[in-house]
Amino acid sequence: MVDGPQRRVSMADVAAEAGVSGQTVSRVANGSPRVDPATRARVEATMERLGYRMHRAARALRTGRTDTIGLIVSTLASVGNSRMLQALADAAAAQGFALTVVTATGRGAVADGFARLRDQGIDGAVILNEATALARGIDVPEGLALVVVDAPPDDLVAAPRFVTVQTDHVAGARAATEHLLPLGHATVHHLAGPVDSFAAAERERGWRDALEAAGRPVPDLVRGDWTAASGHAAVAGFGDEVTALFAANDQMALGALRALSDRGRRVPDDVAVVGFDDVADAADYRPPLTTIRQDFDALGAAAIDALVARLAGAAVAPVVLVPELIRRASA
Repeated sequence: MVDGPQRRVSMADVAAEAGVSGQTVSRVANGSPRVDPATRARVEATMERLGYRMHRAARALRTGRTDTIGLIVSTLASVGNSRMLQALADAAAAQGFALTVVTATGRGAVADGFARLRDQGIDGAVILNEATALARGIDVPEGLALVVVDAPPDDLVAAPRFVTVQTDHVAGARAATEHLLPLGHATVHHLAGPVDSFAAAERERGWRDALEAAGRPVPDLVRGDWTAASGHAAVAGFGDEVTALFAANDQMALGALRALSDRGRRVPDDVAVVGFDDVADAADYRPPLTTIRQDFDALGAAAIDALVARLAGAAVAPVVLVPELIRRASA
């Protein structure tokens, strides 16, 4: 015999089980501070035990909030963006928010993305945005709490349109370059990211700053598009003058390692290689990749924390997280 659908646990069920009024359960469910801490703990434990779930649509009608955050991203094909999506989703869920994702490229597409998200009643949005010009030029809808990941701070100081959260890419690139120089290399070559990427531009700046500060020549860079294939193509023609390479992300470093191997150049004996990101597989590259670790989980949590603070009407300063050099066998 097949059981029929189970009845949804109601607020009244929770109230009866916890020995409190329905109004108290409502206050707990809606995050009201007007509940005694011990009572709140009892009600929350009862909700968990009974499997109570707030009906999102009904709550939205009462509170004007959907507990839904929008994410606008140009692409999920890159490893970094995919990793950030996971970090943002985990951080949002931990604070009781659902996440709705819209992919968009260009200002018009971002405006369309905002419209689509507003139609779904989002409370706020995160832009995972690689294009500096796009972050500065967006027209933010009135009253929308917004956080932009990896972009320069909003230049409207009096009334900033959005909060920025980013890794200190300059510091990370400087650390990568400064790690390579003492190993006996005359200079460090750079495999850069796309020309319209804020993160790529900042990593290039850190590399250049480190070389200039050390009084070393700054060689012409080669550029990829974050993919391993582009890294392979970019460095396939490197000559013997290249003995140290800083790649702007681990995927391009992976392609570079294969290209160097194809030319019979050993890593790190002939060419030392450092990447950026510390993706999950970096320790399993051949050889294991020395890289700059950016903490995607902390970055996602910081973005959601900033957005929640904006939703509460608080002023939030830009957030910058410092990455860490991870030494392995490639340099």
